[in-house]
Amino acid sequence: MTRRLRMCLLALGGAGLAALLVAACLDLPSFGGRSHPYGERAVRASLARHTANVIASVNFDQRAYDTLGEMSILFAAVLGCVVLLRQSRDEHRARPRPAEVAVPVRRYALLVLPVALVTGLYVIAHGQLSPGGGFQGGVVAATALHLLYLGADYRALERVRPIGVFEATDSLAACAYLVLGLSGVLAGTAFLANTLLPYGTFNTLSSGGLVPLLNAAIGMEVAGAVVVLLAGFLDQAVEIEEEKGS
Repeated sequence: MTRRLRMCLLALGGAGLAALLVAACLDLPSFGGRSHPYGERAVRASLARHTANVIASVNFDQRAYDTLGEMSILFAAVLGCVVLLRQSRDEHRARPRPAEVAVPVRRYALLVLPVALVTGLYVIAHGQLSPGGGFQGGVVAATALHLLYLGADYRALERVRPIGVFEATDSLAACAYLVLGLSGVLAGTAFLANTLLPYGTFNTLSSGGLVPLLNAAIGMEVAGAVVVLLAGFLDQAVEIEEEKGS
């Protein structure tokens, strides 16, 4: 394929995309209008299934299949990074040397670490009740562990961050989401249908049917994925070095 032909194909694709965007913008509701059909339906569905956080209801009930796709993208991205960042033949692993850490930084990091970790777990556990959820809480919990790297050293982080455990957690959490989705099929409804469990009492931890379980699965998957991803980058920066003279 010549360069000119590639540019023509790019121009045609860009023109088609621009036309679609213009058509979509022309069909938007007027600015500041009070009519929000999708929002009203989402709120009604959330309340009907006893899920106080409408966003959690959309993510893990009304559009749980889309969330499965987002989780799969994260899983594939982390897997790709692990493959690309693996130790190559012209590299060797050197033990990290402890770095000098300022006393205020050390004290602050070690003080905030348990608070940040509990906050992340709280956000995951209360995703169906308040803003947040598995995606946000998983990132908070995963990054909280790395305050140990700032407050102590890399060896201390490695002792509380066994990569194999977090890799297994990432995989098992992704499988748990699929199993919960298939449970609806086995119960005679549909994939990821929120009909298997009772909806519980509104505004309590046990409310929302499958929403809390799907939210917890996402939280575990995101936390494991972020830890594994950061481990790959930190290994490259701290431990893995090129061979001398190569």
